[in-house]
Amino acid sequence: MLDEFLSLPRVAYFSMEIALRNEIPTYAGGLGVLAGDTLRSAADLRLPLVGVTLVSRAGYFRQEIDSGGQQIERPATWDPARWAQRLDAKVAVRIEDRPVWVSVWLYVIESRMGGRAPVLLLDTDLPENREDDRQITHYLYGGDEVYRLEQEMVLGFGGVRILRALGFEISAYHMNEGHSALLGVELLRHFTYPADDVRPGEAPYDLPRTRDLCRFTTHTPVEAGHDRFSYELVKRLFASSVYDRDNHEAPKPGQPGPEYGPIGFSVLTSLGGASELNMTQLALSVSDFVNGVAKRHAEVSSKMYPGYQVRAITNGVHPYSWSAASFRELYDRFVPGWCHEPELLGRVHGIPDASLLEAHAKAKQALIDKVHELTGVVLQASVATLGFARRMTAYKRPDLLFTDLTRLRSVAHEHPVQIVLAGKAHPRDAEGKRLIALLHERARELAGALPVVYLPDYDLDLALLLVSGADIWLNTPLPPLEASGTSGMKAAFNGVPSLSQLDGWWVEGCIEGVTGWAIEDAASLYEKLAHTVLPLYYGYSGDPRGWVRLMKATIGTNAAYFNSQRMMRRYATEAYLR
Repeated sequence: MLDEFLSLPRVAYFSMEIALRNEIPTYAGGLGVLAGDTLRSAADLRLPLVGVTLVSRAGYFRQEIDSGGQQIERPATWDPARWAQRLDAKVAVRIEDRPVWVSVWLYVIESRMGGRAPVLLLDTDLPENREDDRQITHYLYGGDEVYRLEQEMVLGFGGVRILRALGFEISAYHMNEGHSALLGVELLRHFTYPADDVRPGEAPYDLPRTRDLCRFTTHTPVEAGHDRFSYELVKRLFASSVYDRDNHEAPKPGQPGPEYGPIGFSVLTSLGGASELNMTQLALSVSDFVNGVAKRHAEVSSKMYPGYQVRAITNGVHPYSWSAASFRELYDRFVPGWCHEPELLGRVHGIPDASLLEAHAKAKQALIDKVHELTGVVLQASVATLGFARRMTAYKRPDLLFTDLTRLRSVAHEHPVQIVLAGKAHPRDAEGKRLIALLHERARELAGALPVVYLPDYDLDLALLLVSGADIWLNTPLPPLEASGTSGMKAAFNGVPSLSQLDGWWVEGCIEGVTGWAIEDAASLYEKLAHTVLPLYYGYSGDPRGWVRLMKATIGTNAAYFNSQRMMRRYATEAYLR
């Protein structure tokens, strides 16, 4: 089964999380969903990629919410043997000078257009390992900083070694965020200069050759969001894998191979930061191509990382995965070829209005049915529905809509509205959990004035129902903290316009009154809802075709551009073929 993927060089796409399918909880949020869309588009376009991630047997978590609105985390274990094939390869990564053995599972993404993309799932749950080492690949973003660094050692060091053990020829290594930056250290240890070429006091590593192989996509526009580890911890976990020139003899250069010696501690500090190992700094230092995930994000990142050229490749979403069944059927009928070339959706204006509205009505009814199933609340198909669903954390400002309940009640009195919310908070994000409880409190306070429902256990399936079944998609991040955001792109594939803060992708996607609307704060949010958005939805604007024209413009402008087929063609031509 593996042989079909070994016949030509591939780009190795490393990501701590990858959303493969709803039944496999190897993702926590947008980063993993983007990684899944990246590999699905690679399969569609037959681009030679191989994904590398951790098996995350215990997943992220299943979310329950109690009667008081408190999030409760439940296990989300899964059995890789049900979905993947164990391969006959095993490598060792030394942690604190003991070998931690790493095996690998193969999951294959299959495109409806015939392409296939392999994904390697690294697994330390082996009888050869100590009990604590067997759990290194169990919990996605679990444990303390020791556990996190152990995971990143397995991903970076172990991922490169597994690829070699399996016989992959790698043309480039693409790091999706800094979690996998240690792959650059692994490459440095492999690429050493001949002994005669090394001057006294110089490191024997071929940094230009390593940089020529590495690409780095950064997603975090704030310093606090980057993984950092103390060098005391690094020295302890790396143990004899690092050496200090003051105390140890440097490795003999010119001898690459599976046991090719330690890395100089001075090399780590020069590449990863003088005071602590900053994984983003390390990834920047070992890569010759760096990009942000939106034009605004690239501008912010360029200021954060002076001296590095940060290009912009704006994110996109996978066309087929994020279109509701009714819209897939609609596009297949009127825009054949849209999955391969989403730019063809620019022809959406040729779709009859009635057919488009019928497709949306089916998607909306599916959401209404799910809301009733999960909460017992009955929403109305005739009422404008606001959707808001994403990771629950402070900078996303999920409470902005509920800043002034008197004003919100007034808006709903003039123009009926119903609100559907969803999202998980990280188990250690106390503020995110507080916001979930606050949203439930606001829902109780608004009872009788407008329905507000919160759907538990947000996942891929629920996300599709929300982005396709809502009438208006709301996004309220605090600028400039939204690197990109992709939920509004998903909504666009279903004709749902966005009402969003101008940040991330929306700086590029917003054409005021054509693809949606920009907001700045709570006051502008209420103003736009009351006087522009809802009057247009209900036809009070005097333009009976106004809303359906808006839906078509959203599809023909934003879905046609903000898709992962376009994104991957950009990566292929600008990052991979260098």
